[in-house]
Amino acid sequence: MTVTARLFATFRDGRGKELVMDLAEGSTVCDVLKLLQIKPQDVAILLCNGRDGGLQNALKEGDRISLFPPVGGG
Repeated sequence: MTVTARLFATFRDGRGKELVMDLAEGSTVCDVLKLLQIKPQDVAILLCNGRDGGLQNALKEGDRISLFPPVGGG
C-alpha cells in the first residue's frame, strides 16, 4: 500500500519534505518511524489524515501522516 509522510522542521534534514512510501498491509505509524529512523519520543505532534494520531494507528492505502518534532525557541 502507498502512504505519504509529510515531515516538518528538523525531520526534513536529509529526508525531504514529503515521502511516498510503499508499505506492507497492516503497517503502523511506528513502522514508518522505524523506516525513517525517527525515535518515537522525538515526535511531538502526529497527524493521520489531518487528525490526531497514535503510534499504533494501522495505516490504509492513501493515508497521509504528518510528523512534527518539538519546537523550541525563546
